Amino acid sequence: MRPTILIVEDEPAIRELIAVNLKHAGYEVLCAADAAQADEQIRAELPELILLDWMLPGTSGLQLARKLRGDERTRLIPLIMLTAKGAEQDKVDGLEAGADDYVTKPFSPRELLARIQAVLRRRAPQHTRDAIEAADLHLDPNSRTITGHGQTLAMGPTEFRLLHFFMTHPERVFSRGQLLDQVWGDHVFVEERTVDVHIRRLRKALIPAGLDGYIHTVRGAGYRFSPTK
Repeated sequence: MRPTILIVEDEPAIRELIAVNLKHAGYEVLCAADAAQADEQIRAELPELILLDWMLPGTSGLQLARKLRGDERTRLIPLIMLTAKGAEQDKVDGLEAGADDYVTKPFSPRELLARIQAVLRRRAPQHTRDAIEAADLHLDPNSRTITGHGQTLAMGPTEFRLLHFFMTHPERVFSRGQLLDQVWGDHVFVEERTVDVHIRRLRKALIPAGLDGYIHTVRGAGYRFSPTK
């Protein structure tokens, strides 16, 4: 599943330039010209990251950033502010409003892509293409391969995404609802018990390498990935 990025930018030429470069880099792209359109896009589907222009018509990007950070559903979405305002106080205002990074116009597409990758690594590592290791388990999103103790393990796409999320968030307990939002997406409506089915499949896929014990059930709370050596 490719990460989705929402571009909130009122200048069509800039919006299109960013969109083309993001698509070329392998991202899914949503676009909005103002805060109202952004709200519509976010209600339909939570993006993995938002690029937000400061100078929007009507509700400013700064106001929208504060609104997003104040909403339980959107407060954790990585947010990069795009703006021609380059003064130190403007940057401080943007960061205090909840932006994870601040990119001053004009900027190169390469710089923007690098900033996006840096923010995703820090805030949402499950949406990067970086290989990851946890004790005796290795996962490579680019080749979509998983090895345990050097043995290649086969699993379905949902189990792959579930394991990738767990490996990028070790030792943390996640409820079924949280896993549904993070792995399936909050716009996908499935029963919470669906998580249990895929947890069983994931454990089964890890059995050949003897690593099924990495997935722990936390009674009354959910599941935790806890690799041990």
